[in-house]
Formats: sequence, C-alpha cells, structure tokens
Amino acid sequence: MTADSSVSRELQILKYLERHSRGELSSNYVVQLLDAFTHEGPNGVHQCLVFELLGPSVDKVLADYHESHDKLCSETILRMSTQLLKAVKFIHSAGVCHGDISGRNIAFSCTHLWRQTEEQLFDVLGFPEVEPLTRVDGTPLGNGLPSQLVKAAEWDDWIDEDDEDIRLFDFGEGFFQGQEPKKLAQPGSLRVPETIFTDSFDYRVDLWRTGCMIYSFLFTTWPFWYLGEDEVLIFQMIGFVERLPAEWESKWTSMLMRSSHDLEVDEDYGTSKLKRKFAGLVPNPTLKPLLHVIQGLMRFLPSSRLTAEDALDLLGNAQE
Repeated sequence: MTADSSVSRELQILKYLERHSRGELSSNYVVQLLDAFTHEGPNGVHQCLVFELLGPSVDKVLADYHESHDKLCSETILRMSTQLLKAVKFIHSAGVCHGDISGRNIAFSCTHLWRQTEEQLFDVLGFPEVEPLTRVDGTPLGNGLPSQLVKAAEWDDWIDEDDEDIRLFDFGEGFFQGQEPKKLAQPGSLRVPETIFTDSFDYRVDLWRTGCMIYSFLFTTWPFWYLGEDEVLIFQMIGFVERLPAEWESKWTSMLMRSSHDLEVDEDYGTSKLKRKFAGLVPNPTLKPLLHVIQGLMRFLPSSRLTAEDALDLLGNAQE
C-alpha cells in the first residue's frame, strides 16, 4: 500500500473477518490473507498484504466473452452467483460492508497453477514485460520513483473459469456496519441510487452491487452506462425493476429541469426492462430464478432489497 496509508482499514477488516471465519476466509469465497508486514522505502513505511494466488478478475473474463459475442455456461453463472451471495452473506453476518463490489474486485481462484513450473505459469500469465521509467524532461527520477515498470498479467491463455471458484477481494472501501463513511468511491456505472438521492447509505449498497454483478455474469455487460451525468444514469434505472419511490420524485423532477437531455420515462411498468430482457435473451430455464434474485436485490429503497441470505434461499428453492 502507499506510504501515506498510515492505518490500513483493509487489513483491520480482513483480520476481523479471518477471526469471524475461524481462519477460513476462502471457504466463504473471500480472498485468504496469508501474511502482512511493513516495508521501509524511500517514500516512507509501506503496509504490505500477501494473499493467496488468484487468477484473472471477473471483469477481464467477462470482457473476453463479450468481445467474442459468447456467454458463460449456465452452470458457471449459477455457481458464480451463488458463491458471490455466500460471500456477501458472510461479510454482512460479521457486521461488515464491502463497499465496492465489482468485477474488478472479484477474481477466480487459481488452484490449477499452484504446482506449475515458472515456465508453465508464464505460459498462462504471459511473460512479464518490463520497461524502464524515464522522465519526459530527461532529468533523474529521484529516490521516490521506481526504476522500471512491469506490465500487468494479461492471462491470455486462461481457460479455467468453469472449474475455479471466485474470491471477493479489495476491502479498501469497506466499513463496519454503523460506522459508515461520509461517501464511497464508486465507478459511475455502478453508483447506488441512494447515494444520489439521499445523504446516507449503509451495508445494503452491497446488495444493489451484487445484483449488478449477477446481471453481468448473465449478459457480460453492465445494466447501466454512466455518461457523466446522474440524471442519465437514473433514467436508465427507472423501470429497470420498478418505479422510482414517491419520496424521491421531487428530486428527480428538479434533476430533469436542470438536465440538457430530453428524458422521457416509459410509463409502461407492466413489464420491467429487466424482465423483458430475460424473456428475450435467457432461454435456459435453469437461469430463470436469477431474474427474481436480481429483481429483489436491485430495489431502489435499501429496506426493500432482498438480503443475501434470502436471495440464496430463493436460488436454492428454485433448484430443488
């Protein structure tokens, strides 16, 4: 971690979750913390965290499928959805919120590569590409900068997503329930509606984001796109599952009055946008229960959302 991260909230949360899981974070589909130590460098003291070996992020794998116009197999989608819900259930039962559930912060386990040779490992990862770091003006770098940069692994030959589990990681935005921060750092397309319409939020932001993730497992893309303006994002959300809550209507009206866009909401809520998309693009009946799971998780009001436990029950009952 950067030297100016004087207190590692992530380390604090991970150690707490580790105790809560009795040392078996991976059994709850949360990344296993193997070690933590400090390193003194030219910029100060760095907190270092060592985790189990993980494969590519879910974002990376979904992007590859999307680019090739392909879909994950139904069994993999159901397994990933179940495992993510179990991870969220465990975190919430421990009184913690992850705060930043996204495809960047979920990766596949990597058990197939644990005992491979270095050469075999690089065959899958791609061989490290190293470039020297230089300043544009040609002056010396100084002690605070590295002498070289190493390109991130590309995982070009990864083929194990159907066989590996998932791990939820990066608790940098995490918090203990009841100790909510004033704001969350959120990717635009994954912004949670209550953070736009109200001045408060709680652990249930994880439920909305989990619904977004399960949607992405199915369709290899996000449910919404952020184009830099909140009203365009909210416009996409309205009717996705349900109407905008009555208590949010006045703020929505004022947002529309300030907007430079001509946004007219479809008043036909008889069939939600999500339900229509499922009807057209999800023919496999084994995936139909995920419609109800996403619908339950992606309710506007946090108090109306399914808990992770209820969502798991819904999946389990449908598969019996």
